[in-house]
Amino acid sequence: MDIDSLRAAVAVSPDNIPLLQILAKALEDAFEINEAKNHYEKIIEIDPSQVQAHLGLIRILDLRGETSQAVVRLDVLCEKHPQCAEAWMLRARIAMDEEDAAAAGTWYAKAVALNASIADENLMKQIITAGGSISGEEAKRRKVTHDGSEVDDDDVCGGTMDDVLSRELDLEFRVKNTARFADVGGMEAVKEQIRMKIIFPLQNPALFASYGKKAGGGVLLYGPPGCGKTLMARATAGEIGANFFAIGIHHILNMYIGESENKLHQIFELARRNVPAVLFFDEMDALAADRRDMRQSAGRHLINQFLQELDGAIDNNDNILILGATNAPWHVDNAFLRPGRFDRIIFVPPPDAVAREEICRIHAQGRPLSVWDEKDLAKRTEGLSGADIKAVFDNATEVALTEAMRKGAVAPITGKMLTQSAKDVKPSTRKWFESAKNYALYSNQGGMYDEILVHLGIKK
Repeated sequence: MDIDSLRAAVAVSPDNIPLLQILAKALEDAFEINEAKNHYEKIIEIDPSQVQAHLGLIRILDLRGETSQAVVRLDVLCEKHPQCAEAWMLRARIAMDEEDAAAAGTWYAKAVALNASIADENLMKQIITAGGSISGEEAKRRKVTHDGSEVDDDDVCGGTMDDVLSRELDLEFRVKNTARFADVGGMEAVKEQIRMKIIFPLQNPALFASYGKKAGGGVLLYGPPGCGKTLMARATAGEIGANFFAIGIHHILNMYIGESENKLHQIFELARRNVPAVLFFDEMDALAADRRDMRQSAGRHLINQFLQELDGAIDNNDNILILGATNAPWHVDNAFLRPGRFDRIIFVPPPDAVAREEICRIHAQGRPLSVWDEKDLAKRTEGLSGADIKAVFDNATEVALTEAMRKGAVAPITGKMLTQSAKDVKPSTRKWFESAKNYALYSNQGGMYDEILVHLGIKK
């Protein structure tokens, strides 16, 4: 039945929900999104329990560029219908569109665990390629562990209480990272700081104990976006062979009073039972925002809970390393930066020339390159972040692919293509440094941001 026929049928029976649903989906597929939106809203008005109509409306909002509203509606839908696999899969797709591969992997695994028939191999490959991973739930469905060995059927349906808790929290549980410092281009000064402040104390606890120091604690990584803070956190966990828990805002925030604090406590308890462990909190400026900027008490309660967990006031934090990453450390509540909490603050700058060479070599792997000079390209990418350099290679690859499709044969990526791409990609770090410079000059209590001034050549 074509769309015009469906419109005519709906005109005769305007409150027929199955008919409205068919028409709305047909309009969505034909990309007539405004009319489709009207019909999905009509269905929800007639019967708010129609899950497919809610999913359709969320897809339409995302297509219209109203992604924030789509995400809010999707969060509510997943809360009300936690067994709806399609909702979790849609959540994974939107997360990938937002370049959040870690969250996409978690939600993809949850969707497939609920309904294996909706598995999407292409989406899974995108998630893994972007640095995400499919969590333990997906591995169990496929009857393999993270290291690839077979498991028994009984194990698939069972699991420890910690396994169950980690699934409820949507956490990647007991992930042994294969990432090492060798996989992180350059940043030798940052690596050395992490070795001295993090790795050596965890590897030599008895020696440090003789000086009255314990292994573990909190470290805050800060710097411009795209410079490898998350990769550095994963590599740190890989270097010490620790369990790695990647914590995002979505793992903690909950619409019900007291639930956010409870989830945060459960995450810390999970890590305490599985030491050595690395808890990595991304977007610390959102989770630990300055309480002076908060008007509602709910956010204050969560921050107070976070501070208690960091202090070990609730339980022992020995052998737990707490890593935080932020692009805006000046928005983090000062209470988090006191000794015993995030008392070690490490600046992660854009890559220097040597690091850029290394990053270029990493991104060159697996691509058909011809006649290119990594040293020359490193010079041409001065000021670019690691993510920007990846964009240089991706854009040049698209040019080569276009030529390959035109010729009907593989066309190499040339040095000329990379040079042109390097000219086209603008440093994403520039805006960050413009803002950071003001904080470093005029709000630099105790010299916390001196490294920014040194990097900018303002201070020696």
